[in-house]
Amino acid sequence: MKRKSFLLLFILCSLGLFAQDKGKRPSIGITLSGGGAKGLAHVGILKAIDSAGLKIDYVTGTSMGSIIGALYASGYSGDSIEKIGRDMDWDMLLSNSSSLRSFSMQEKEDYSKYAVELPWVDKTLRLPSGVLESQELWLRFNELFFPVHQIKDFSKFPRSFQCIATDVATGDIVVLDSGEIVQAARASMAIPSIFTAVNYKNRKLVDGGIVRNFPVINAKQMGADIVIGSNVSSPLLTKEKINNVFQVLLQIAFFREDADAKREEKLCDILVTHPLDDYSMGSFASSNEIIDAGIKTGRELYPKFKRMADSLNAIYGPEKPQPASLLPEKDSVKITSYVINGLHKTNPDFFVKRLNFHLNENYDQFQLSEKVRNAFGSNYYNKIVYSLIPLPDGSSKIIFDVEENPFTFMKLGINYNTFTGISLIGNITSHNLFTPFSRSQLTVNIGENFRIRGEQIQFFGKQKSFSVTGTTQLESVTINTYNDFTKQGVYNQGFFLGDLNLRYDPSRSLTFGIGGRYESLKYKPKVTPAIEVSGNINFWSGYFFLKQNSLSNAIYPRKGSKTEFEFGFTSKQDHDLQYKQNGNIIQEIRCNHSK
Repeated sequence: MKRKSFLLLFILCSLGLFAQDKGKRPSIGITLSGGGAKGLAHVGILKAIDSAGLKIDYVTGTSMGSIIGALYASGYSGDSIEKIGRDMDWDMLLSNSSSLRSFSMQEKEDYSKYAVELPWVDKTLRLPSGVLESQELWLRFNELFFPVHQIKDFSKFPRSFQCIATDVATGDIVVLDSGEIVQAARASMAIPSIFTAVNYKNRKLVDGGIVRNFPVINAKQMGADIVIGSNVSSPLLTKEKINNVFQVLLQIAFFREDADAKREEKLCDILVTHPLDDYSMGSFASSNEIIDAGIKTGRELYPKFKRMADSLNAIYGPEKPQPASLLPEKDSVKITSYVINGLHKTNPDFFVKRLNFHLNENYDQFQLSEKVRNAFGSNYYNKIVYSLIPLPDGSSKIIFDVEENPFTFMKLGINYNTFTGISLIGNITSHNLFTPFSRSQLTVNIGENFRIRGEQIQFFGKQKSFSVTGTTQLESVTINTYNDFTKQGVYNQGFFLGDLNLRYDPSRSLTFGIGGRYESLKYKPKVTPAIEVSGNINFWSGYFFLKQNSLSNAIYPRKGSKTEFEFGFTSKQDHDLQYKQNGNIIQEIRCNHSK
């Protein structure tokens, strides 16, 4: 410990003499490595640095280190980043699923219903890409970095910033120091085969950890006299721990990263390593524990950071105290123009109406996220990313980069309930198949019981507020009958449904309307009991309905509520039934009731 303290004092004194010759205070940089979920441990080091009053001038990072570093460079404090890390819904952000709340009421009925969904493109089924786009991750980044959206030169951030990505076409290192911070941070963390690559400045970029996972040299090149390096990457496995083919492949993949990290570590004036062997890159379920481990390490290093801050203040005088956060809690911009890129099947007018977006109005980051969800929730779009460009008059132009969904999907799922048994569900869903602004569905249940259902929704107005839905359903269900818990017979119930309703959706979580339906039930014994019933019942009904659904998930929701209300009346009933005992008719009922 005495040797380390002497070394730190020697570094400070040497840099102090060097800086005095130049008449300036030594600048300090911090480098945060990649490491997936383990990168959350960086938060504890930032908290310790803030508590010590040590001013950071330069920030560099890769992958998760670029996310944490970009937040810190943008002006967030260590405490603020800790709160962000603990509040994140990592399961949602690191998946291709979006919150159920993002979808319109019509689309919620199919949410998470099918195990497989394959798009129909160019007359063939396209297999899943196996990589994540995560619309919610893009929106969350837009919200977090909104206060610095007008700064396109990252050196102009409260703390100068650079992050590292890889050009997937050439394998070259790409240093990201300007442009859109949201896209830069997302590109730096785009782990190949897990996240989609990011098109940025005419390059296709992926995770920077492939080429430089611990970019200490970049902090030096930016001008840092002292560099604090926080590295959460694990060293190569020892031969005793390599027990299967997967570990061999991972070991080979990390050869280059390990060699590069050793070179970069030598450039650190203070190197921080983290005891995170119990966690992996994907341990986001243990995010709180990883943050706690980083905070523990930060507390151990706090005395060192405090001595450094006190020594610098003694030589150059105290720094002006930094506020707990350099960012406003809420901000808004006036948007006076827009550009939309990537539309082929839908047009700009349609897209803007679906956003429910209006020019010459002020929007904050959360309002813009809601606008994007309005369009995304229609299932016409796979990705909607926006950036804001400041204009000379103080307003902003918004640029939307859009990726459309294929119009037709084939879906498969398995369903089981105690009434109809187990069945395989096949579904075809297509937008604009017969008419513009429509959705067509055909669903078939094949199993112990058979069901086929067709649905056509026609939307009026490009915001999809009003719609007419027509539904037809046919099914055949086998029903067992019992007497004193003893099986007496087996019936086949045939069912036909025709339904037509008009609805209005004032929001993504509420719909109401009126409709009418015709239902027909036909009973026929398959195994004849002593007393049997056969025939049919038909009836017409009208109804008013109201549905509300603000659940965050269809299964095990954490937030929200769901309400369904229907008030109806039967206007006409027809009965044609026969009751038999031992094959002989004992009663017939034929009647027609109208109201």
